[in-house]
Amino acid sequence: MRQFLSNQVPTAPPPRIALSGAFLLVASLEIAKVSPLTALWAAPAILMSAILIAWAAESAQFFVSQGIALAMLAWLQTMPEFAVEALLAWKQQTPLLMANLTGALRLLTGLGWPLIYATAAFFHRRKHRRALKAIQLEAEHCVEVAGLMLPLLYMLGIWIKGTLTVWDAVVLVLIYCAYLFVLSKIPPVGVEGIEDLDRVPRYVVKSSPKVRNLLILLLFAGGGGLIYYSAEPFLGSLLAVSAMLGVPSFVFVQWVAPFVSEFPEKVSAFYWARTIDGAPMALMNMVSSNINQWTLLPALLPIIFSLSAGHITPIRFDSQQELELLMTIGQSLIGLMFLINMQLAWWEAAALFGLWFLQFALSPIHPGPGLLAQFAGHVHWIVTCGYYLWFAVEVGRTIAHKRRPLAFVLFARLWRQRIMNGKTA
Repeated sequence: MRQFLSNQVPTAPPPRIALSGAFLLVASLEIAKVSPLTALWAAPAILMSAILIAWAAESAQFFVSQGIALAMLAWLQTMPEFAVEALLAWKQQTPLLMANLTGALRLLTGLGWPLIYATAAFFHRRKHRRALKAIQLEAEHCVEVAGLMLPLLYMLGIWIKGTLTVWDAVVLVLIYCAYLFVLSKIPPVGVEGIEDLDRVPRYVVKSSPKVRNLLILLLFAGGGGLIYYSAEPFLGSLLAVSAMLGVPSFVFVQWVAPFVSEFPEKVSAFYWARTIDGAPMALMNMVSSNINQWTLLPALLPIIFSLSAGHITPIRFDSQQELELLMTIGQSLIGLMFLINMQLAWWEAAALFGLWFLQFALSPIHPGPGLLAQFAGHVHWIVTCGYYLWFAVEVGRTIAHKRRPLAFVLFARLWRQRIMNGKTA
């Protein structure tokens, strides 16, 4: 943190890799070299895996809480992301590790959330001939919204001390377990929504209990298996394309690799968003993945990092990595403030996308002479300041009762009714 504060405005671009991006990334990630044409079969396999686990989660929500179903979905969907991060941690590649972690999280919030709104808005206008002003969340979604706060506050503490340790991993895992505990207290979705399902999940839900449970298990297993066997070839094919196009390895690791590893959750989320009524579930799919990647994923890293080193050792951040982490936390804090009134408005989705796209578009530009190059050299710091200033404004608006913290009100009510009093219906 002291190093970050002593050099708040970075005077150098994000660390670039001196060797060829393709060769270094293959060496660091141990991804087999494949032809770009591999994407022709790997991409449909990834797509099919996303649909299978979406059907499984959509069916399971009638027998366990929707939040638990989405948490199960997030575990499967983030398997490729966990695998990439685990390899980077084992290889002690801290710059690439942090680039991938922060890039993946910013993609979820800055691109994923707005695209869910855009998808729902497109189909809403086509169906109802009028604009969709906001995605309105269900009452039980207060758990996901409130559940995002605690890991963000703890990650601010990690940023302050500038290290990620095994002891942090213990705390983050406990936070996630507490989140799952609260989700387990929420009842399943009412049966009145069954007829609104698509043909496959409707057939699964209406089957006999033994057949239903087997089909849900097979859908989860089939989707997870397809992800496991096709994610690396798909990533390798994109790596080959990126090498031909001369994409720098840092840019590939921070943006292309996370996009590929998170592709299944984006597909399943948009599968629900297109139905309009499923847009809240789609958004919570993303938020559940956010919580997953703010807790379990960073918890995994110092453990593997220490195992690779042969002794317990922290992951230490340099000033650039601290800035990347601070900006990512700021973006998620703004996303949290947008959702505390239990809806995502059109302008909020636009703001998340605009700020994300600004730093995404200018990240590859090296600082130098000229107005654009100078601005690009400071864009990460500028966007970070923008996030936290906006967060302060939204907190002020909440205190002044301009924005109602409905998510926390509903969460407090749920805590009293279902956890303290033990109600089940």
